[in-house]
Amino acid sequence: MSTDAMEPTIVYPARRVRTMDPAAPTAEAVAIRGDRFRAVGTVAELLQYPRAVVDERYADAVLLPGFVEAHSHAGTGNVWKGTYVGYVDRVDPHGTHWPGCTSIEDVISRLAEADAAMEDAEAPLIAWGLDPIYFQHEKLVRAHLDRVSGTRPIAVNHASGHALTVNSAALKRCGVDADVRTEGVSRDASGELTGELHEFAAMGLVNAVAGGNDLLSIDADALRNFGQDGVNTGTTTLTDLGSRLLMDDAGTQLYRQTVTGDFPARLEVFHFGAGVGAVSQTLAADAERLQELKASSTPLLGFGSVKLMLDGTLQGFTARVRQPGYYGDEPNGIWNVSPEEFHRAFEAFHTAGLLIHVHCNGDQATELFLDTLERVLIDHPRPDHRHTCTHSQMSTPAQYRRMRALGACANIFANHIHQWGDQHLDLTMGPDRARRNNAAATAQRLGVPFSLHSDSPVTPLGPLKTVMHAVTRRTLSGRVMGEHERIDAAAALAAVTIGSAYMLKRDAEIGSIEPGKFADLAVLAEDPLAVEPEQIGAIRVHGTVVGGRHFASNVKAGT
Repeated sequence: MSTDAMEPTIVYPARRVRTMDPAAPTAEAVAIRGDRFRAVGTVAELLQYPRAVVDERYADAVLLPGFVEAHSHAGTGNVWKGTYVGYVDRVDPHGTHWPGCTSIEDVISRLAEADAAMEDAEAPLIAWGLDPIYFQHEKLVRAHLDRVSGTRPIAVNHASGHALTVNSAALKRCGVDADVRTEGVSRDASGELTGELHEFAAMGLVNAVAGGNDLLSIDADALRNFGQDGVNTGTTTLTDLGSRLLMDDAGTQLYRQTVTGDFPARLEVFHFGAGVGAVSQTLAADAERLQELKASSTPLLGFGSVKLMLDGTLQGFTARVRQPGYYGDEPNGIWNVSPEEFHRAFEAFHTAGLLIHVHCNGDQATELFLDTLERVLIDHPRPDHRHTCTHSQMSTPAQYRRMRALGACANIFANHIHQWGDQHLDLTMGPDRARRNNAAATAQRLGVPFSLHSDSPVTPLGPLKTVMHAVTRRTLSGRVMGEHERIDAAAALAAVTIGSAYMLKRDAEIGSIEPGKFADLAVLAEDPLAVEPEQIGAIRVHGTVVGGRHFASNVKAGT
């Protein structure tokens, strides 16, 4: 008899169990043996299993499969080392509530407080979360930051992660002056630098002062904070969708040494293969290394997937959009990689058998993704690839039909509807095209496998809130942006469980409560399908179960 067979079967009764398995959609209890689900059913049924014992700890809770976040960044745990200056309230991984900065003066005041608290007069002050599009009558520029300090470098990362604003001291320390010609460096009417830097080529000019606290930078503490954020939101599988560490042994060791033992979540790490800096000249060798890393994956830590990034952001006007273009006829956005280099990278990783997720905010970016995918599949057929259009914000019905025909998935940025929906209606896309933004109902209707995501820390990690935004499609001001693109709560919950697991190619192991799958659970105070849609995001998360191990949220009730 195997060692597993000698382990007790622990039966966990609950107020309700929702499995996301159509064969047994609800149950009274779940049975766990070791790190796997053994069965679901009634308590009486489950007590018939050998060595079955009852554990009542979740008797008053609602159990769902642990949520799967298929687009997030481990830098979620790192950005909090800097000063938060975002517009909306946030809760950090330690459960602390941070009020939003709703004016330029609020931003300056919080930066001044942070500056006064710093002991090292030479150290850069790094902040994050700025949302310039909320301040239409005044833009935060280097002159504002110079009021905080004329000597200390200051760098303020925008919420999107695709832009930052720096002061004069930062430009001076990095040797950036009016002669710079890099695309994305903003200037005022007189040609003077404003301090705004858009997209990664321009942002890279100030890496000497701004690097280290962005969403692509991590250390062991950041990973642990990220894992706790997962516990706090019921998320048992996270992604680091764009790591720059995997081509280096020290980088892979950071993940291996941290995401092990009692780490409170599973982590899928994607190599950033194109879109930040020059595309590697050793793509074949990079792909071979990723294949080797994939073979070394553990149940907690997954390697062997790739992120490629095409364009920028809608709210920063750097996403690439097709005709009729931006609502105010702003210039089209910025390619973060050329179409030729994108094809070279995509082909190399595809032919190596790796999973590819591609950042596409604008519909022109989606079109390039689909054209490239079709071309590569003609040259290198590969069944069940599950390559994914991630964000997919402005993808059209015709593009969704092509996704289905080509076997692609869509990971849809539902949180954008809430956080920037008003701006999309009034400034970026206009009312007609904004109604078509993040079109989950279209993807569902046309049979495209889809998920919903947060892109944390761009928007807060929290699948229940993401579900709510896809169901209600309400903006910050309360308007409904595209009522016909709403999906129901059951479909949205499926999207953040089995849907996300599918596009990570882990649906045989996670994403639903089924016998033999890893025993991953979200422990909730209420049933998301039994409350009003507007209340789904407010449901309290008590914690998670990951492979049979129990973790408690550190967020205080009412936070």
